[in-house]
Amino acid sequence: MKNANNLRWGIVSTGRIAEKFCQDMKFVNNGHLVAVAARKLTDAQTFAAKYNIETAHEGYQKLFENPEIDIVYIATPHNFHFEQAKAALAAGKSVLCEKPMTISSIQCKELQELAKSKGVFLMEAMWTYFLPAIIKAKQWATEGRIGKIKHIKADFGFAVPDDNGGRLYNPALAGGCLFDMGIYPLAIAHYFNPAPMTDINIQVKKAKSGVDNDLVILAKANDVVLSLATSFQCRLQNAALIIGEKGYIHIPDFWQAKSCQLFGQDTQLETFADTSDSIGYCYEATAVAQAIFEGHIEHEIMPQSISLALQQQMEQLKTLF
Repeated sequence: MKNANNLRWGIVSTGRIAEKFCQDMKFVNNGHLVAVAARKLTDAQTFAAKYNIETAHEGYQKLFENPEIDIVYIATPHNFHFEQAKAALAAGKSVLCEKPMTISSIQCKELQELAKSKGVFLMEAMWTYFLPAIIKAKQWATEGRIGKIKHIKADFGFAVPDDNGGRLYNPALAGGCLFDMGIYPLAIAHYFNPAPMTDINIQVKKAKSGVDNDLVILAKANDVVLSLATSFQCRLQNAALIIGEKGYIHIPDFWQAKSCQLFGQDTQLETFADTSDSIGYCYEATAVAQAIFEGHIEHEIMPQSISLALQQQMEQLKTLF
């Protein structure tokens, strides 16, 4: 690295998520944007000009081989993640890959083994885990403020019209609400209670193409009851409730949480609000850079074992469809 305190980022994709990530880089003090790649050079050039990125590449392999880049952020649709992450790792780049990192546990294991063999950092971009409001909620739970956790309820869904063969409804492109949105409720449940799911019951609805467009999950994880849901059919509450014997924690819009509230049996005891102007991606980017500077190839908050566990959970659920 040219600067041991300033990670050099390469961006794969010029889509909506890549936009948000790059918007938030102005809040990151240990990294900067160096290059962006797209299938069309004009798209990369337009994006580079918008975010003051010095290099625009046509095609992703050129970015992976760019010696001026330390880490690649992959923000393409998830059916492309495996091949792109594999190529980036093979080129010796560290990788932060949007969720879900892959669409099978086999793919997930292969990427993790490759990263280890290359000695480079790999992490699934579970930005939710790095948000201050989520960290505060976890602190309350760990301190026993709500007592022993008994229930976790979380849902994430928006009305997404069937676009006649577009990615979200295309089974050949790993479409469906479980892969696209359902990983968030699974991830927040795992964050507060990292135990395997058992006694799983589901209610699933499918679109004309055959992909899932509404899914409700009722399961156990040790003695904690999980009530999780995701949907393309309608906007859900998009909140998480961590319910214990002595009270509960409410996290509005938990996937992009800006606040959380601590309740006793009947009264609100405490509230937390993240007043930053950032979207929230900056926390993840800063943490990744710090881990790399410290010589780690994974992050303790979002280790590779969690990515594999989430992949296995999604596979388990799909067998019930």
